[in-house]
Amino acid sequence: MYRICKTFEIESGHMLSKHPERCRFPHGHSRRIELVLAADRLDENDMVCDFKWIKLAAGEFLDQFDHALCVNAADPSLAKLRAFDERVVAFQEGDPTTELLARRIFEHLSGLLAAGQPFQTAEGVCYKVRPGVRLERVRVWETSSSWAEYAVEDER
Repeated sequence: MYRICKTFEIESGHMLSKHPERCRFPHGHSRRIELVLAADRLDENDMVCDFKWIKLAAGEFLDQFDHALCVNAADPSLAKLRAFDERVVAFQEGDPTTELLARRIFEHLSGLLAAGQPFQTAEGVCYKVRPGVRLERVRVWETSSSWAEYAVEDER
């Protein structure tokens, strides 16, 4: 099996409404996001897939979290925060922990892979991914010493 990893970095904030201490207040992190893709065989270019496809597929999606504040949709302060700034991302699934962020990224990119979604650059170059390429895991670093990961067990 072949594996590749593409790393992204974003600055993002969150507040954890269920946390008993300081994390319930708005705070930020310099996050590093690792996307690991795998395939049993290489494509016609001798690659799992082009790193450019990953950059195009993940870039726009990850941009919504960059310099944004993630908040639990059930948090009573959500409306006030949204009135203050448009870069507030509501998490319907609960507190916007690093674990849930990793899962959200995983589910989005897995859907693009399953659909074989092509992406085109501004210059008109089209990047495709072949069937059989799968997202193995998403690891999101919250700090230099702490990360959370989401992966689905291989069912092959």
